[in-house]
Amino acid sequence: MTLIKVDGEEIEVPGELTLLQACEAAGAEIPRFCYHERLSIAGNCRMCLIEVKGGPPKPVASCAQNVRDLRPGRDGAPPELFTKSEMVKKAREGVMEFLLINHPLDCPICDQGGECDLQDQAMAYGVDGSRFVENKRAVEDKYIGPLVKTIMTRCIHCTRCVRFSAEVAGVPELGATGRGEDMEITTYLEHAMSSELQGNVIDLCPVGALTSRPYAFQARPWELTKTESIDAMDAVGSAIRIDTRGRTVMRILPRTNDAVNEEWISDKTRFIWDGLGAQRLDRPYVRRNGRLEPATWSDAFGAVAAKLGASDPNRIAAIAGDLAGVEEMFALKALMSSVGTPHIDCRQDGTKLNPEHGRESYLFNPTIAGIDQADAVLIIGANPRHEASVVNARIRGAWRRNETRIGFIGEPVDLTYPYDYLGAGPDTLVQVAAGEHPFSEILKTANRPLILVGQGALARPDGDVVLSRAAKIAVTGENEGDWNGLAVLHTAASRVGGLDVGFVPGEGGHDVIGMVAAAAAGELDVMVLLGADEIAVEALGKTFVVYIGSHGDAGAHRADVILPGATFAEKSITYANTEGRTQMTARAAFPPGEAREDWAILRAMSGVVGHTLPFDSLAALRAALYKEHPHFARIDQIEGGSPATVSALASSEGKPSSDPFGLAVEDFYMTNPIARASAVMAECSALAATRIASAAE
Repeated sequence: MTLIKVDGEEIEVPGELTLLQACEAAGAEIPRFCYHERLSIAGNCRMCLIEVKGGPPKPVASCAQNVRDLRPGRDGAPPELFTKSEMVKKAREGVMEFLLINHPLDCPICDQGGECDLQDQAMAYGVDGSRFVENKRAVEDKYIGPLVKTIMTRCIHCTRCVRFSAEVAGVPELGATGRGEDMEITTYLEHAMSSELQGNVIDLCPVGALTSRPYAFQARPWELTKTESIDAMDAVGSAIRIDTRGRTVMRILPRTNDAVNEEWISDKTRFIWDGLGAQRLDRPYVRRNGRLEPATWSDAFGAVAAKLGASDPNRIAAIAGDLAGVEEMFALKALMSSVGTPHIDCRQDGTKLNPEHGRESYLFNPTIAGIDQADAVLIIGANPRHEASVVNARIRGAWRRNETRIGFIGEPVDLTYPYDYLGAGPDTLVQVAAGEHPFSEILKTANRPLILVGQGALARPDGDVVLSRAAKIAVTGENEGDWNGLAVLHTAASRVGGLDVGFVPGEGGHDVIGMVAAAAAGELDVMVLLGADEIAVEALGKTFVVYIGSHGDAGAHRADVILPGATFAEKSITYANTEGRTQMTARAAFPPGEAREDWAILRAMSGVVGHTLPFDSLAALRAALYKEHPHFARIDQIEGGSPATVSALASSEGKPSSDPFGLAVEDFYMTNPIARASAVMAECSALAATRIASAAE
């Protein structure tokens, strides 16, 4: 620790801190435009100037100098920093005056108005006039895709967007051309950006040069109600803020959570908000004479009760979709148990994960934050860039900072960082597990090896054997402490919660694949789909389908009765992310029309069919849930487990097939009903398809 004085107050700080960080640790406020805690130092805005006693006779850029570089006074006195001196005040006013030479005076119509760093700092640190009367320069706007809108005349060349694209996203498509007054920030060859994290440059831009194209001129920040919630577009559980005006979701922004998403979110998370209100189911429907017709809740429940009452329990099934919350699956499982059917499942993709092997067999055990400490990574049958973009950025960060070696088994993909391609399928995995592959030695000698297993390797008939081989690699070697390197990467927000509550087939019950086959063979009379749209609904034959969901997607088109539900933004619901962290959303809006929360629909339906569930409120439902599964009451915590579970899993025998691993996500922008209802996601999907086709030519 180094002793320094900031504005007359002594403080001890680590020597590796920048002067900016040291001053802020002492309680001083340092303005900045180019500096960002998660990006490299650029030092090109000069707004963070401070005075260093005994230093050069001019202000110092506090972001570009470390505490250990300071010299003590002649008598050994600690170095002194001043953040409010006359020199600093004059320097900041001069910098602000320069920044505003060419900046357009369009604050009243600027998309960033009310949330602009330049606006705020001009008010706090600027002067009341300018000595420059020359004409302002103008820069032609660039098209960089359907997500980010550019008005580059406003750009102050802080290069935050450039550094983010190159360092965090790993897709260096933004850069500077020209010099001096001719300098411009643009994409190379002026094409659309292709990163799945590109929307984060909107948050990074301290002026209105880069703003959200879909949100442009939709609302002002002071009109919006802000609700802190959790994302459900993947299994990462990113911390988000949902902004609404009235009953309408207007935008989604990230919240900082260093343990999960840091302060980034994927483009799908950020821009699906228009899909929350499109193609919605806002009233019950019943199929009559081959056509779905509007109905009352009583009529819809009556149709369900008549069919369930006339069916044998063993001919009734239920499937939970990828966006279902824990409370809903717990209630549906209780209802199906009281009916007497063992045919329930939450694994739409057919993955072979099962809670009977222990919770650690299906969790991202090293945790998402633990990726930062991994010194070797093996990716098996996954494309984290599409399946969990924020996790992929973490892996890239580990590669950049720690020079982490990364091996890959599966279909070759661009992961934004280099990796050793080991092979395409289980044969290579068996070699690595047996120590017969050159990469095996890297994993054995690593202190914290991370074995990332994707659903492309698990959602296949031999998925349990593949998982066993991955577990064997995870427990082989000299792991540090209690490090558990088996990391299962899920793609569905509901999956871990569903496995936790045991929403899997009971004794003699069919899994999803078996249910679809049984329905096609006429062996099922009734199937309840809780937002399940990713199954082969066209193969359900004459089975009576009850669909509880929010959007008119595949499940609703096949349904005989539709019971309209709510999205994750319209209810308070619990999820468990891929690492097993319990998270809870918050209601930001209300469902449209006659739609209701899914748990309330299940409770009402249970009374009509003669199997009344023992709760009448969400609080009572959660009390029952917490009694049976106490870890769901510990919000934002991860339930610890024993590595012995992974060791037992590693001892399983079996021989996997030789078929290569596939990809769990074919189209990043079209993975669930909300995304498929989004016009913005549809445009992004079409653009990505065009890009792939052009690359193949």
